[in-house]
Amino acid sequence: MSRWHWAVVFLLVAATTLAALWAWGRARWDGLTRELEARLLAARQPPPVTHYRESELDGLPPPVQRYFRAVLRDGQPIVTGATLQHSGRFNLGETADRWVPFTSQQREVTRRPGFVWDARMPMAPGLVVHVHDAYVDGEGLLRPAIAGLLTLTEMRGGGDIAAGELMRFFAEAAWYPTALLPSQGVRWQAVDDRSARATLADGPLTLTLHFGFGTDGLMTTVRAESRGRTVAGRVVPTPWEGRWSGHQRLHGMVVPTRGEVAWLLPEGDKPYWRGTVTALDFDWAR
Repeated sequence: MSRWHWAVVFLLVAATTLAALWAWGRARWDGLTRELEARLLAARQPPPVTHYRESELDGLPPPVQRYFRAVLRDGQPIVTGATLQHSGRFNLGETADRWVPFTSQQREVTRRPGFVWDARMPMAPGLVVHVHDAYVDGEGLLRPAIAGLLTLTEMRGGGDIAAGELMRFFAEAAWYPTALLPSQGVRWQAVDDRSARATLADGPLTLTLHFGFGTDGLMTTVRAESRGRTVAGRVVPTPWEGRWSGHQRLHGMVVPTRGEVAWLLPEGDKPYWRGTVTALDFDWAR
């Protein structure tokens, strides 16, 4: 057999082996995702009430009342879960910007609060990094893996890790706004005519975020004075903000379809996530 034929055979074997590895990695990753989602659903609890009533807005700060009246309808069922799909770009650079595209699917449960974010980020032709970001049964998780096989790092547990992930769940409640109602355990405190603070507790964790609203009553920002940011392998408490836009009425509620998340650094804001919701479905209380 000529050298040319051997080269062709080698390339075919290499391509077949690589395709088998990629398929195995994807199957392994999908299995890990199913395990996380099974834990998420196993921790699910029924909501205290099954339908929203405007009467529960009595006594809330004026901007919060305007928000709920703008996005909800009196008598509608409470959201117990959601499934979202996103596309967008993620900034991997700690100093210089290095944006990469991503697509993702996210599963939410509103009580006990939790989510599983399953993302795919192509780094080169044929090379994909899979990412799990999750808050499940009181535990936080961040796990990226090349091709779903080679884990780059894994951060999981309670404490600051869990607090950071619960903060993400709370900040993203604009996608499932009934989770922000007093009947669902959220406590609101007035700040001014365009903003308010909200507090959520889950197990040993209690978080307070600052929510901002536009003149139309819709949510525009959510801010934390301190969230853990990984810098050179260390977790550094850093101010953090999410920004919402592109509000649309979906399934009877008004929710944002575009978002940006940024670290608020002394030298200026550093956005690291920009995404668009491409699909959104809800589970409802009965």
